[in-house]
Amino acid sequence: MALTRLTLRLSRNPDAGFPEGDDSQGYVITAPLNKDGKLDADLWRAHKKACTVIRFSPDDADKADGWLTHRGSNWFFHYDEDHEGPDEPVYKLGDHTLRLGDYVTIHEADGDDLVHKITEATQVNG
Repeated sequence: MALTRLTLRLSRNPDAGFPEGDDSQGYVITAPLNKDGKLDADLWRAHKKACTVIRFSPDDADKADGWLTHRGSNWFFHYDEDHEGPDEPVYKLGDHTLRLGDYVTIHEADGDDLVHKITEATQVNG
């Protein structure tokens, strides 16, 4: 199976108060990627439980874990915690390649759209 563990760190977001970014905030995603580095819905269906999301932060209240989910042509981060609210949509995630150095915009639960950079990508054995 072609699962990849991706680490996304908060990139430069000057309008949101992060002019230099913040390496201590971001996500670790186990994603079903095809050979072109794009999300593969069929692979996701076969390995849903292994497709996880961990949001990390120095503030314990901002940490969460859950799953990468797919509905229609859209991808979301789903968390079990009640206070997390609705699933976090990831802007056109299915259209992007997800490789080291690429950027991804995530619509945060608080309403901000923040850009993250993929800083690590590791194949996961299935």
